[in-house]
Amino acid sequence: MNPLTALTVILALVAAATALGLVWRARQGRIATVSGVVITPTDVASDVPFGRNATLLQFSTELCARCPGTSRLLAGVASSRPGVAHLDVDLTHRADLANRYRVMQTPTTLILDGDGRVRARIGGVPHRSGIARHLDDLTGSNNVSLAR
Repeated sequence: MNPLTALTVILALVAAATALGLVWRARQGRIATVSGVVITPTDVASDVPFGRNATLLQFSTELCARCPGTSRLLAGVASSRPGVAHLDVDLTHRADLANRYRVMQTPTTLILDGDGRVRARIGGVPHRSGIARHLDDLTGSNNVSLAR
């Protein structure tokens, strides 16, 4: 192979990998608004009740490095808002739940309204301000202190 052709191929591969990496990184933590299925605590094998206003349903695995930090973040947000609950579901041995809710990465967080209907989906580590804004829209409150 001609050295110039090889160099061109290598540079093209590096450029493509960089572009794909930047797209993937930009999509992490973004809230995708959805309207969809109703989930109950029984559906995710939980004894913990959902929140009366909203529920932050996190899907994790044992080997997920970002999941503990996400769990602390979501638990903090939930504890600072009345009627909002946080529930962490471990998918390590529950491939059926991962398939049912199309979880392709962990952490994945679903934001449910008071009726258990999925209103938003977050792939990757969520941003506190985005969750606060979405919960404000969902519950009709204005909790400015969390948006910082």
